[in-house]
Amino acid sequence: MSMNAWSETVSGMTWGWVGVRGTWTGPDADHSMEEMAKLGVNWVAIALSALQETPQSTEIPYGESPTVTDDEVRAAIRKAKSLGLKVCLKPVVNVANGTWRAHIGFFDEEVPGEPSWREWFASYGKFVKHYAAIAQEEGCEMLCIGCEMVQTDKRETEWRNLIAEIRPIYAGLLTYNCDKYQEDRLTWWDAVDIVSSSGYYPIDDWEAQLDRIEGVLAKWNKPFFFMEAGCPSREGSPMKPNDWSLPGGPSEAEQKRYYEAMFGACAKRDWMRGYMLWDWPAKLYAPSEAADNDDYCMYGKAAASTVRDFYVSGQKAVVGEA
Repeated sequence: MSMNAWSETVSGMTWGWVGVRGTWTGPDADHSMEEMAKLGVNWVAIALSALQETPQSTEIPYGESPTVTDDEVRAAIRKAKSLGLKVCLKPVVNVANGTWRAHIGFFDEEVPGEPSWREWFASYGKFVKHYAAIAQEEGCEMLCIGCEMVQTDKRETEWRNLIAEIRPIYAGLLTYNCDKYQEDRLTWWDAVDIVSSSGYYPIDDWEAQLDRIEGVLAKWNKPFFFMEAGCPSREGSPMKPNDWSLPGGPSEAEQKRYYEAMFGACAKRDWMRGYMLWDWPAKLYAPSEAADNDDYCMYGKAAASTVRDFYVSGQKAVVGEA
């Protein structure tokens, strides 16, 4: 797919993370998605997680708790569609011991008796293809086949083989969500339909990073959007928006300032297709708690109006007071 073959504007949000079993249906979940839709959202990334035990485990038990059930996944997709939203289903592997998934990895060459890339990709393939079938059956417009799996990115042959196995199962658009700073390091972007990444770039570094990404897109001739992007409402977070544990007090102003800078910089790039902002939980905090909440969700915070104005305006730059 060329850069011009898919020209949609993704005014999106990531919903439901981390996908804990029992939280994706019922009044709270319905309320959450209905409130999200009020921000001018037209796409939603429905993001669920399965847990492998350690970074070197080769089994992904996606049928077990705490992963949401298939019925919950289908219900969330149907709820989004009832609100007129397009859906990207995003199954993600996490590590139960707390290690970031980017560090899942094995020896480059197989060694007898040691866990291997071959074993892991066999399990990961079953995981992704399971949700690919659900995405096809439920009419999801897009499937994200992986997220921020930096150590796997170099396994080009395995990724190409997996994508070839997914295509007969799922007929929609495929993307891979590479991590920040990795857009120019993948060698298999031609195998997916859309390039996407986690755009957690420092507030003062947007122009340089967008210049770099622009070079990637010129090479691969693919459309692009940020499958993740956002900033906690916390002091200091605009300089390290990917750090959800950064110390600092709650600050709606800092989150709003970050969104204005990101939207302003990206709106000047005609190749930018949009965002699946991070993030919107299946159960929202009360609006009265928004000022004390220092997480990514912008519900009830100053940045919510920034996002709404930007999305409703067709992603034209929104300039407000910092």
